[in-house]
Amino acid sequence: MTDATRWKATVYVGGLAPQVTVTTLQEAFLPFGDIADVSLPKNENPNSTEPHRGFAYVEFEDAEDAKEAIDNMDQAELFGRVIKVSAAKAPKSAGVQLGGKTAVWEQEGWLAEHAVSEEDRLATDQAQNARPEDPMQGLEGLDVLGPKQE
Repeated sequence: MTDATRWKATVYVGGLAPQVTVTTLQEAFLPFGDIADVSLPKNENPNSTEPHRGFAYVEFEDAEDAKEAIDNMDQAELFGRVIKVSAAKAPKSAGVQLGGKTAVWEQEGWLAEHAVSEEDRLATDQAQNARPEDPMQGLEGLDVLGPKQE
């Protein structure tokens, strides 16, 4: 399955109670189709007592099953909380865009758009190294006050 197809068959589940586990999510979403994977990100904050971050991704084998799950489970109640179920969005790091883990100038799209020819580089270097024009040029004779003598 390609990444694009996988994201179309994946749903985001938000607003989860701390008691929710991967098994709970599999059981809750199994009626809508075969589940390929359930991802419940762990809480990385060492000071938190929450076992997970409050959201999950449920990947189905078929994109139609994901749509069915969204239609039936969005705004449903799970462990006393109303959950939000929607189509998952691909993470920023999956594409070439700002916010990824690769520097923008190392991404091929950026390089193609901002490529500079060697000729342009040389012209820029020459312009920067050229002697600047004297800022006082053309101001001779202005050191005397009063009207101009004819």
